[in-house]
Amino acid sequence: MRPIRRTAITAAVALATAGAAIAVPIAFANNASAQVACEGPAWRSSAVYVGGDLVSHQQREYRAKWWTTGETPGTTGQWGVWQDLGACDGAEPPTTEDPTDPPTGGPGQGGNNLTGYWHNFDNGSGVMELNDVPATYDIIAVAFAESTTTPGQVDFALDSSLTNAGYTEAEFKADIDAIQAQGRDVVISVGGERGNVTINNSTTAAAFAGSVVGLMNEFGFDGVDIDLEHGINAGALETALRSISSQKPGFTYTMAPQTIDFQSTSAGYYQLAVNTKDILTIVNMQYYNSGTMLGCNGQVYAQGDIDFLTAQACIQLQAGLAPSQVGLGLPAVQSAAGSGYVNPTMVNDAITCLETRQRCGDFVPAQAYPGIGGAMTWSINWDATNNYNFANTVGG
Repeated sequence: MRPIRRTAITAAVALATAGAAIAVPIAFANNASAQVACEGPAWRSSAVYVGGDLVSHQQREYRAKWWTTGETPGTTGQWGVWQDLGACDGAEPPTTEDPTDPPTGGPGQGGNNLTGYWHNFDNGSGVMELNDVPATYDIIAVAFAESTTTPGQVDFALDSSLTNAGYTEAEFKADIDAIQAQGRDVVISVGGERGNVTINNSTTAAAFAGSVVGLMNEFGFDGVDIDLEHGINAGALETALRSISSQKPGFTYTMAPQTIDFQSTSAGYYQLAVNTKDILTIVNMQYYNSGTMLGCNGQVYAQGDIDFLTAQACIQLQAGLAPSQVGLGLPAVQSAAGSGYVNPTMVNDAITCLETRQRCGDFVPAQAYPGIGGAMTWSINWDATNNYNFANTVGG
């Protein structure tokens, strides 16, 4: 995947009240004692660790500063996720040069992306060319590819509402190239409220993967967005996505499940996200057109409130997704959805709450998750009707 321009949301980590738990990432002393008996279990590359977890690796003990998986202790540097607590045999830790400025991006360093859907149709919100999409949008999801008469297969063509206005396929492809040259991504979205593609066995999985790769080759798309809203077969879809990954390593793979899709560990999207997290870019949950849902603490929350966002995002985080794989999807304006619209400032507050445990509502996550992936909106076209207030507020 091409590097994505990242807009950091910065917030200080502080104690909420006297005696409250310290928000992660935890600050540790730089002069940790070398006289350490390794208490932590051996580090495992497949395990998930959270802030405060202890591990041992190559006769040294380390403590995690924040959520991590697959990052080898001793290789991440002083600004990385692992704090070197010293050698198990009491040997002094190796000396390192004082770091310069800490890196940006990655867990604990901000890096919130803004995803928006671009209409390949006219629903009354107006149409626009891709080159008119503001640079604040990091990932542009072209809505939508359409199913063909071959089960599992999808195709794409510019809608007549655009071509009749003079927008050509050549210009569309050139606009994709220009956006990518800015470090942003363009993906083809599959599904939507009225779209459905059947991917339920190896044959349809192969048809889907082949057609998506074909569209990536033809138009230059960076990857695919899964927005199937009529049920999915997680196993078959995983097969298809891994086939795409093998042909297009590092492709951008996003999904936009509905809130109900993460209410059970047996739900298709829950299983798909967890089982493909090694290739998954981000889950942009649709926190709208919903009803009341359970949060990660088992409490019931209603849409339109910050607790509805944070308590459900917590489900994905507790399922083992990296913070950078969790995004908050909301309507750009009230007209964009039947229900669930919130002021974009609440989206910022929700991200800050998840990252720092500050600016929360009644629900406060048990730990902080620095480096939340960002936000998504339906849609760029609807945002344009309000002078891009969503993008300017959340992505600015």
